[in-house]
Amino acid sequence: MALKRYFANKDNTITDSFQSNLTVRGTGSNMGRADILETFYIYAQQSSTSQEKARILVEFPISDITTDRTAGNIPDSGSVSFFLKMTNARHSETLPSDFTLSINAITGAWQEGRGLDMENYTDLTYDNTGSNWVRKSNSLSWDTTGGDFFTDISSSFDANFVVGDEDLEVDITTLVEQWVNSGGNVLGTKNNNGVIIKLSSSFESSTTDSYYTKKFFARSTEFFFRRPTLEARWDSSRRDNRGNMFFSSSILPGPENLMNLYMYNYYRGNLVDIVGETDQLPTMKLYYSSGSVPEGDPRYFRNSSNTAVNSLQASRVSKGIYRCTFSVTASAVAAAYPYLVDVWEYQSAEVHTGSTITIEKHDFSNHNPNPNYVISMPNLKKAYSSNETERFRLFVRRKGWSPNIYTVANATTPTLLIQSASYKVIRISDEKVVVPYNTGSDASTLLSYDAEGNYFDLDMSLFEPGYTFGFQYTFYEDSVGSYREQPHIFKFRMIEDEL
Repeated sequence: MALKRYFANKDNTITDSFQSNLTVRGTGSNMGRADILETFYIYAQQSSTSQEKARILVEFPISDITTDRTAGNIPDSGSVSFFLKMTNARHSETLPSDFTLSINAITGAWQEGRGLDMENYTDLTYDNTGSNWVRKSNSLSWDTTGGDFFTDISSSFDANFVVGDEDLEVDITTLVEQWVNSGGNVLGTKNNNGVIIKLSSSFESSTTDSYYTKKFFARSTEFFFRRPTLEARWDSSRRDNRGNMFFSSSILPGPENLMNLYMYNYYRGNLVDIVGETDQLPTMKLYYSSGSVPEGDPRYFRNSSNTAVNSLQASRVSKGIYRCTFSVTASAVAAAYPYLVDVWEYQSAEVHTGSTITIEKHDFSNHNPNPNYVISMPNLKKAYSSNETERFRLFVRRKGWSPNIYTVANATTPTLLIQSASYKVIRISDEKVVVPYNTGSDASTLLSYDAEGNYFDLDMSLFEPGYTFGFQYTFYEDSVGSYREQPHIFKFRMIEDEL
């Protein structure tokens, strides 16, 4: 699971714009229950020098991120990115273009309120619950009208709009980590009071142009996927070479010769660290094997620094998951012993013996391949509820594959391991992409693989109950130097949670 979404728990639009009579400003108005959020700047409407502004306040439940991090559902700081996402709301009024919005952390607590009127600004707080242009709550005023916010580089972000109708998507990881750490009295942290979204200062003080109006969907919108969202993304893919291990080759670049083996420490269905401590690590040794039993003395192999060793301390990937990275030369396997077996130890005692490893030799190809694939999802169910986290597996074989007598005689048909595969999810009714391919630096939709094939974990709360969705896949093909989308769609339906 490399994708989590946290929806806003407060939002509001505050303004000092004139009411329709162009006499009274709506500084006391509140729009906390409106299904739209709006920011704009109007110059010279009421007089030749008048200025009118609207700004957006939005806050997210950062405590949920803290809870998920403690539970191991999202990685530690430095291994995850957080993106603020707002969906453009189309409207019939004028739309500015070529402008910049500023996103800044708000300095103090504020109230959402219950106002709705975004036209005449008649829903006034009258010093009751709710924030407005002058007050941040029923009892406190902003230090500066229009909202108080930080301006340091770790709390300030920009989003550029060329056409004007683009969605907003900004990486605010530095700010989110400050919010998360605020409870631990960590230097440089900030209390979570959300962000203010407004036109940047150069646009909001123009004496020549107006920028009216940019709208986004609010948290109270009826549209599930258009709510303000804080999206956590990280690369959770694991490349376990137990099922596709190769000998080191002098004709390959050094990093291409490195292989990975994993050990998973499950106890009663849950991953646990060795003795419950993150710094306790196992070691791995490789042995000859003519079948599945280790034989003889530990064999020598090379660590990631290319030093010959016969044991290697693992690194901790995450809770209960350990990895060794190494390369194997042909001399590690004798003709009489065609296989290797990995044995894992902790404090010199064996704790795990892996399955038999067959090692292949790298060779050149006589042609430039252009493969086509047949894909299936063996464990895909017809329906899921949003309280589930599922592991989906992919079975892949080449199109036109013809089994020989050995393959037919085996009960299990081998699956191809795709080195770089990514998934996306679409809503079938309108083909809306609700989880796009992410093959960039976050690689949040990249598939893992192990001896049983490619797989990924997915939080099903990402999807709206009552709709049918579909998985699609793209595989990276070196022969064409890009990802190639596969023509298969695998459908599933989301149902209401069962009580």
